[in-house]
Amino acid sequence: MSSLDLILFFLSRVFCSPFAVFFQIQVFAWQINVNLLLFIQCLCARVFVLGHGFFWLWERIRTWHKNLNFMFALQGCIICLTLALGWACAAYVRNREIKQMKGCMKNGNSFSFLSHDINELEHSYQVNLPRVTVIMPLKGFGEHNLHNWRSQITSLYGGPIEFLFVVESTEDPAYHAVSRLIAEFEDHVDAKVVVAGLSTTCSQKIHNQLVGVETMHKDSKYVLFLDDDVRLHPGSVGALTREMEKNPEIFIQTGYPLDLPSGSLGSYCIYEYHMPCSMGFATGGKTFFLWGGCMMMHADDFRLDRYGVVSGLKDGGYSDDMTLAAISGAHKRLITSPPVAVFPHPLASDLNFGRYWNYLRKQTFVLESYTTNVNWIMNRALFTTHCYLSWGFVAPYFMAMIHVAAALRFYNKEFSPEEMTYNSGGLLLVTILAICTLVELLSMWNLTRIEVQLCNMLSPEAPQLSLASYNWSLVFIAMLVDNFLYPISAFRSHFSQSINWSGIRYYLKDGKISKIERTQRSKDMSPVFTDLGGKHLYGKKGMPTRGSFLSSLSRSLAQWHQPKKFDN
Repeated sequence: MSSLDLILFFLSRVFCSPFAVFFQIQVFAWQINVNLLLFIQCLCARVFVLGHGFFWLWERIRTWHKNLNFMFALQGCIICLTLALGWACAAYVRNREIKQMKGCMKNGNSFSFLSHDINELEHSYQVNLPRVTVIMPLKGFGEHNLHNWRSQITSLYGGPIEFLFVVESTEDPAYHAVSRLIAEFEDHVDAKVVVAGLSTTCSQKIHNQLVGVETMHKDSKYVLFLDDDVRLHPGSVGALTREMEKNPEIFIQTGYPLDLPSGSLGSYCIYEYHMPCSMGFATGGKTFFLWGGCMMMHADDFRLDRYGVVSGLKDGGYSDDMTLAAISGAHKRLITSPPVAVFPHPLASDLNFGRYWNYLRKQTFVLESYTTNVNWIMNRALFTTHCYLSWGFVAPYFMAMIHVAAALRFYNKEFSPEEMTYNSGGLLLVTILAICTLVELLSMWNLTRIEVQLCNMLSPEAPQLSLASYNWSLVFIAMLVDNFLYPISAFRSHFSQSINWSGIRYYLKDGKISKIERTQRSKDMSPVFTDLGGKHLYGKKGMPTRGSFLSSLSRSLAQWHQPKKFDN
């Protein structure tokens, strides 16, 4: 018997131990929906600490050793079913909206994608709608931007509305592209380009948003912030405004994107990263989640700096949604997400792995920013939990590979019981893992299917979306890749306290931006594209990045202690 066989069978026996069984069955079911996972983690911790405590649990484990496998399997199934229930609830909320729209159409309302109540489409109702200002901070120009901008300015909102496209400077490619678009619609929409200049105390996106707020019409009642990669439905602005009018207590209304992978592994990693969080936005009402790509707020909150929204963003703010979510939590303000607020988000056709890595770096870097001590504690807990569960998600699959390899070696070599004791329980764990993985993928597929159908109904004039282009094998691979890389990215962000995003490097100190460095295009390491939309950052079209992800990752690790000299 070779040393490889000995090691393989030893690992297989170790991975069949009570603790390993618990780890394999339970941990892999915890998907990346960090907010839900943190809630479950804290709830379990409270039960153990306030109930009987850890030592009580440890004594019972020793006493119940013979029945441990069954107990852990049951507990893992409960957690898995809890997550499955979350997916089902999200699908139910979206599907309920689909059924309501179909019911309205059967009753003669062919414009149900704009409003369930056809009386709200009457002129007498529309003329009394409040004024809305839509602010879109822009950076660069990519393959999907023109389509996205058209969907935004051709909104069928019946009230007074203005569109402010805010750019850093006239040298940004977005400036000339959107100027031509506005000229095309100048007789039909109230839209203009605003040059914000360079940010000095906060991120460029937040700076552009605040300059847009200063420029908005004095009679605007609501302000809607949109990312330039959001593809609106014709009735989106009206639906958001209608909810704000019904409930004046709403502080922020938000939505969430439905990623449309382009086919590359990097794009599927983005889809997999975002998809679990969609559970938190599919509540059909109150939520604790906030997405910066779509936020409708009261304009007076900015004019009067209520709750410190302006000062909080301007004073070292890096992430608009994280900062506003912290303010909302501190002042117990209401955040809601209507069921129709799901928006198609096409990813760049050439989104390579290097750009995905830098996007992941940006997402983990967000947890390094905070506004209050409570916010810092929550971010630290989220950081720790996410890192633990990310690698915990990947580990059972590694264990499963060991079990399968050991079984193949045992049966192919035909070892006798005298030569080697083989524990076949590992294959049972592999079977359970495979079944639960299939259930999880089916749940993700079902929610995606319903969201695709809802988007198609909300935009009947647009090219219809389809699930046919989704590669579910790549989705599974992306789940493993993304979970493996997340802790690496998180620790990189924690120790560097800096990030390069769209050619600008931000440095944090005490949770706020303390320094901003702008990359010169002449530098060899200067990025040509932004990371998701494939948008050109400069006036001339650059060449796609040729470096592989591994070279990008190794370069990033090499720069660990020299963040000022390099760009991701």
